[in-house]
Amino acid sequence: MRLIGFAGWSGAGKTTLLARLIPALVARGLRVSTIKHAHHNFDIDVPGKDSHTHRVAGATEVLVSSGNRWALMHELRGAAEPELPELVSHLATVDIVLVEGFKRDHHPKIEIHRAELGKPLLHPDDPYIVAVASDAALEGITLPVIDLDDIEAIAAAVERHAVPVESIAWRASAPQPA
Repeated sequence: MRLIGFAGWSGAGKTTLLARLIPALVARGLRVSTIKHAHHNFDIDVPGKDSHTHRVAGATEVLVSSGNRWALMHELRGAAEPELPELVSHLATVDIVLVEGFKRDHHPKIEIHRAELGKPLLHPDDPYIVAVASDAALEGITLPVIDLDDIEAIAAAVERHAVPVESIAWRASAPQPA
């Protein structure tokens, strides 16, 4: 299983890019999973549904299953937020894991840069950024620059730069994946 991340300022289009990139990788015959970090409180459950009732009643985990999919919700109940290696260890084995967020972690990343945001590039301060996908020409950088709309070139960069999960030197405080 190989992994690569996508980093960029809020509003740069990371999620939009991944929604276009995933089908391109799948068309190449790859099995793809994603991990998305949320900086805010979120809930994928719906009040009034049985699973929500179970969670609110105090269940630590609630697994919902149907003929189309299953989902496991795990309540932290005050425990620390899991770090990326632990989250990766919960995934089924696939070819490529795409990580959105976790930009401070030590894994290869493609920076998403949108000029109209007026934000500085992240790569000068992050040695784990291996390429930049941008909607503008970028002068004076030594990393490969890929047109943000060239999904096939970004897919090729993902295949070239994604690394085996077991080879990643996670942050010193992070546990190693099992």
